Amino acid sequence: MNAVLNHKGALWGFRTTLLLYMFLLIILPITGIYAHSLSAGWNMFVESISDPLAWKAVWLTLRLSLLAMVINMVIGTITAWVLHRYQFPGRTLLNSLVDLPFALPTAVGGLMILLLLGPNSSVGQWADAIGIRIVFGEPAIVVAMVFVTFPFVIRAVQPLLEEADKTQEEAAHTLGASKWRTFYQVLLPQMRPGIISGGMLAFSRAMAEFGAVVLVAGNIPGKTLIASVYIFGEIESDNPQGAAAVSVILLTLSFLVLWFINTLQAKEGR
Repeated sequence: MNAVLNHKGALWGFRTTLLLYMFLLIILPITGIYAHSLSAGWNMFVESISDPLAWKAVWLTLRLSLLAMVINMVIGTITAWVLHRYQFPGRTLLNSLVDLPFALPTAVGGLMILLLLGPNSSVGQWADAIGIRIVFGEPAIVVAMVFVTFPFVIRAVQPLLEEADKTQEEAAHTLGASKWRTFYQVLLPQMRPGIISGGMLAFSRAMAEFGAVVLVAGNIPGKTLIASVYIFGEIESDNPQGAAAVSVILLTLSFLVLWFINTLQAKEGR
């Protein structure tokens, strides 16, 4: 088997298949978006991205995605720590449920949020009574973003906890360090690469979320309209140029996030 895999013809075939796959499914579509955004000229591109509604949608998306990222970094780290460190009934089931947002259609996630936090639910009615609007407002958008990006930090931190050197933690306890100081000075530095990379992936994914958000945001231009829904609206309005221009902004930000993660991992590898 190894002789077949090491054969020059097999290696050439695998390499060609990989390059063809990358070109057809990744490079070509991305290049097409950049090309289409500039198809009507540079001035039209600048005009599209300078539209006040477009900038408000992009800014709202970035702001709420950052908030969702911070929430996931905190909750995800705690969840990964609990799943790794403690044994309790239902731990295996809970660990399996972490990946549910990956398998569940995002529209179903949005529907769950709508039913649980909507104006007809107990939580929604209580929030309305104290003057807080969850669904069709920014809180529902953040909840939707946190839900669809929940696994990223957990799955990035868990392998680091499993590979962590327990002798350092035991030595800290032997020297009289408190549990909090041990966590902060010994365990947190070991988890930091996973927290940062998982958080950045969650941020990039939250920027692109559509299915869950479109059901709970209200999609009010300038208030609760995020970038992905704005792009959908531009397509529906027969303005692919405007949609492509905003897509370029999100795509470029995603590239920067991936570059940052790869740079961080390369530094940690050294």
